[in-house]
Amino acid sequence: MNKPLADRIRPTELCDVVGQKHLLSPDKALYNMIQNGDIPNLIFYGPSGVGKTTVASIIANKTKRALRKLNGTSASTQDIKDIVAEIGTFSAPNGILLYLDEIQYFNKRQQQSLLEYIENGKITLIASTTENPYFYVYSAILSRSTVFEFKALDCNDVMPAVERGFKFLEKENDIKITYPDEVVKKIALGCGGDVRKALNSVENCYFATPTIDGEKSITIETAEELTQKSAMRYDKDGEEHYDIVSAFQKSMRGSDTNAALHYLARLLEAGDLPSACRRLMVCACEDVGLAYPQIIPIVKAAVDAAMMVGLPEARIPLADAVVLVAESPKSNSAYEAINTAMADVKKGNFGPIPRHLQNKHFDGEDAEIKGQHYVYPHDCPNHWTQQQYLPDKLKNTKYYEYGTNKNEQAHKDYWSRIKGEK
Repeated sequence: MNKPLADRIRPTELCDVVGQKHLLSPDKALYNMIQNGDIPNLIFYGPSGVGKTTVASIIANKTKRALRKLNGTSASTQDIKDIVAEIGTFSAPNGILLYLDEIQYFNKRQQQSLLEYIENGKITLIASTTENPYFYVYSAILSRSTVFEFKALDCNDVMPAVERGFKFLEKENDIKITYPDEVVKKIALGCGGDVRKALNSVENCYFATPTIDGEKSITIETAEELTQKSAMRYDKDGEEHYDIVSAFQKSMRGSDTNAALHYLARLLEAGDLPSACRRLMVCACEDVGLAYPQIIPIVKAAVDAAMMVGLPEARIPLADAVVLVAESPKSNSAYEAINTAMADVKKGNFGPIPRHLQNKHFDGEDAEIKGQHYVYPHDCPNHWTQQQYLPDKLKNTKYYEYGTNKNEQAHKDYWSRIKGEK
């Protein structure tokens, strides 16, 4: 069986690698390292299908080193020892370049087993990961490596690879392939910046198209049917998930309605309805809050409606709620107040509840003051009276500060009059 198209047409020169100009342009550090053959231990960080493996292969070829590949999901410490055993043999006369894909799946002990070999120079390590290496890679490996971040590719980056794939199949099978420009763009858009996915779609389109009079004419309908549905990357357990939900809430908080709708669309396209609903509710309470407190039941109703009807119709009430949250005045006064109060409690900064607030109706013999002496506010003018509610230790503590919005300022004016402060 033939190797996948992505492997058959893998670039052998840096100039043929799509995208990554921030790393592979002639004036960049990584480019010059590769050209000079002086390769330190490297960590390639970025999404899948953006050229990490390809660049590692080019480095091995340029430096005349034997390329050995392991995957962190399946490799063992013994696999590493077996590779090291090749050093100095005819199979690796110029040394070994170990490409360890998905290093984040290696546990600490497995990563530590690499240290001896990369320190004595017996192997050159290129580790790749789709997760942030500063969170997932052992610090001793990081300190001995140089990290380069590979960026996600956009449609314009991927289109040349798609065209190259069709030309390769045309030459490989000695058959003419025709297609409208829309096919290339559709495949490039649908792969989510993953060249491997794009080339899989190219090959699928080729095999799904009948040969008529010695020619294959690939239609836009075929491309739409065989191309990945989602044009974005999304892993509910990955870093991208947290980036999207963070951007979603920050856009609503920042009152950028268009950006908030964009990130909502990305969440819904990925089918992540729960995250969209949860962040909406949090934002309504945390970021709009007392500036427009009625928004909380309104957003709750929209979330309930979305969960009841499900996707795709859920987009409608959620869009209503997102626009409302983004366009509403903002206040985090209650959010800041509860955070400050909880910080006090966690530090042990509290005391006995005042006697007049306790839920008991008799005093022991040791009580200095007999009787509860609680004053019922509704028996007083304006339903308020001065009395102490906080423990003695916190008697004059203020957690809540009125926000500058119209709603909270109205409350401030009201209580200032009632309490005789103005």
